[in-house]
Amino acid sequence: MAKAFEQPIYVTRPLLPDITDVTERIKKVWDSKQLTNFGAQHAELSRQLKEYLGVGHISMFSNGTMALLLGLKALKLTGEVITTPFTFPATVQALDWNNLTPVFCDIDPVTFNIDADKIEALITEKTSAILGVHVFGNPCDVEKIQAIADKHGLKVIYDGAHAFGSKINGVPVSRFGDMTMFSFHATKLFNTIEGGALTYSDPALDKQLELLRNFGLANAEEVVLSGLNAKMNEVQAGVGLEVLKVLPEERSKRHAIKKAYEENLADIDGIRVLTTLEDESSSYQYFVIGIDEAAFGQSRDAVHQELQKYNVFARKYFSPLCSDFEWYSELPSARPENLPHAQQAVQQVLAMPYYGDLPIESVEAICGIIRELHVTQRSLSQI
Repeated sequence: MAKAFEQPIYVTRPLLPDITDVTERIKKVWDSKQLTNFGAQHAELSRQLKEYLGVGHISMFSNGTMALLLGLKALKLTGEVITTPFTFPATVQALDWNNLTPVFCDIDPVTFNIDADKIEALITEKTSAILGVHVFGNPCDVEKIQAIADKHGLKVIYDGAHAFGSKINGVPVSRFGDMTMFSFHATKLFNTIEGGALTYSDPALDKQLELLRNFGLANAEEVVLSGLNAKMNEVQAGVGLEVLKVLPEERSKRHAIKKAYEENLADIDGIRVLTTLEDESSSYQYFVIGIDEAAFGQSRDAVHQELQKYNVFARKYFSPLCSDFEWYSELPSARPENLPHAQQAVQQVLAMPYYGDLPIESVEAICGIIRELHVTQRSLSQI
């Protein structure tokens, strides 16, 4: 019989470098007397991330939401943007703040990404872009999406918050589309405590984004456009440089944890692993399962609730659907009948505890709890 964990096990835990190394890094910031406004730490992190992500252009921000919001602004989009309802609220909130109307497209039932086969039917004369999300690090169908965009003269933006460092057939995920946003929030594999970045190929965006993230200031006496304060500061950048050093070890640990989950869940009816990619194809950001109530015997919500009794805090990620937000209720594309796969997914997905310091023994125990829930329900059904 499974026992509750003495200490809570949460869905994630920040990747924290050795405090001595961070202290030494912060001392350099203190000695420089420059805490923000694109100092030495910012410049060095920008250089290293360009290399790590395999891109020619990068712009860093105070957080991922500001990065996406200002990235959309820099692309001068108007009207409607086709996107997915199955994403974190920030994706569509960035559209809202740019006065852009989301047009929700249903998702692929296997990858849970925007269904590229359903995009073209949603394009109108008002459409200016496609905003895809690499959900749980699973890549969108980038080739098909780009072909549609080229045919109709649309921009392509990717929310890569879950896809840091991953590759698609050996090509960095950051090289697809016109722009990719990455989140460096504390819960992400790579973090700067809070932070984010945009990667892109058009060098003309360098100056535009530099202005947008710094009040529109061309110099100390000239404001050339309406910008915001969205700069990444020196402390954030310094922490990021130290996190980058320990990333390979963290990825290795998460690979082992992923294998442990897969081995222990493999023979449980009704459980499907959604994050199957490995090595350079995987971001190792989340380990996510889908629970088929009919086959498993209990709903995802019931499993989520039962795990909490054992001090295990998984996450119903993403719930609710963005299309279910009250302010989208009048949009035809937000109607549940137009999003059947997304409506099903939001009832099945569960992100499991997943971080490098999670002991394999804890993974086995968590899977044991799930197994008991399945066996118990199956036994009851046979009475």
